[in-house]
Amino acid sequence: MEDSVLCSWSVFRAFLAIIQWWGFNVTVIIMNKWIFQKLDFKFPLSVSCIHFICSSVGAYLAIKVFKVKPLIQVEPEDRWKRIFPMSFVFCMNIVLGNVSLRYIPVSFMQTIKSFTPATTVVLQWLVWRKYFDWRIWASLVPIVGGILLTSVTELNFNMFGFCAALFGCLATSTKTILAESLLHGYKFDSINTVYYMAPFATMILSVPALLLEGGGVVEWLHTHESLYSSLTIIFGSGLLAFCLNFSIFYVIHSTTAVTFNVAGNLKVAFAVLVSWSIFRNPISMLNAAGCAVTLIGCTFYGYVRHKLSQQQPGTPRTPRTRLEMAPLVNDKLDDKV
Repeated sequence: MEDSVLCSWSVFRAFLAIIQWWGFNVTVIIMNKWIFQKLDFKFPLSVSCIHFICSSVGAYLAIKVFKVKPLIQVEPEDRWKRIFPMSFVFCMNIVLGNVSLRYIPVSFMQTIKSFTPATTVVLQWLVWRKYFDWRIWASLVPIVGGILLTSVTELNFNMFGFCAALFGCLATSTKTILAESLLHGYKFDSINTVYYMAPFATMILSVPALLLEGGGVVEWLHTHESLYSSLTIIFGSGLLAFCLNFSIFYVIHSTTAVTFNVAGNLKVAFAVLVSWSIFRNPISMLNAAGCAVTLIGCTFYGYVRHKLSQQQPGTPRTPRTRLEMAPLVNDKLDDKV
């Protein structure tokens, strides 16, 4: 009886974790798109900078004041040699995501972001000379095919937004791969990650945002109607972006790897449906099919990785003369925002 109650509570807790993760993630995406499209605040660098500032303050309060998580101590030398390069890639990842949202629909942007597993595997193969089981390569076929179909049939295609989203995938993959070497020896959770990286990201982005968008932001402040409500939405998106890190931390500790993978892909479908219901961007049948194929491919990729990781050491597998099934580090912390 007691085991049954514990099992039910575990399932219920996982369900709540997934729902609140979906809620924060989709809300941040929709709010950012609303800021660019409806509020006419077309400054993705400034929006990203506000997010980093809110996250820096929030992480400091969570760790130093409210003691939600213990601070992971990092040597001062490592902060510049190891944390700073990671922060730069982290910054580029967020900025490119917001830039792509400025120019392309949420549905298209989210589908392209699902390309990240393919870019991660290809980068590790080309740059780090790591080799993967043939089943990993086979699982990437529907992902690539779905992305191609979605791109060709996208009715609101914008090359700049498409390239920004694609380079965002590369930045995500690079961050994931670099974490294996740069953060070796440190077991960061999502809150400590933000605590160390968000201030560096703010420092990196503040000057470009000021130089490239400062004049436009000042003009917007002087000409925009309903200024206070608009600023509330803009800074509210920054607050929710920080809360998203808490939701990631909660869902990681409440679900299994397989559940997290499936829920992540269903989240993309949920974000596409919500964005379409709000912004009514036209989606053709072939475009929707391409998105569906991509998400099915991502789910299959996660399943293949899980099955390979569960193989016992004595289980027969492909000869490993030059084959290495390397783990993609910190995949769970890579939320598709």
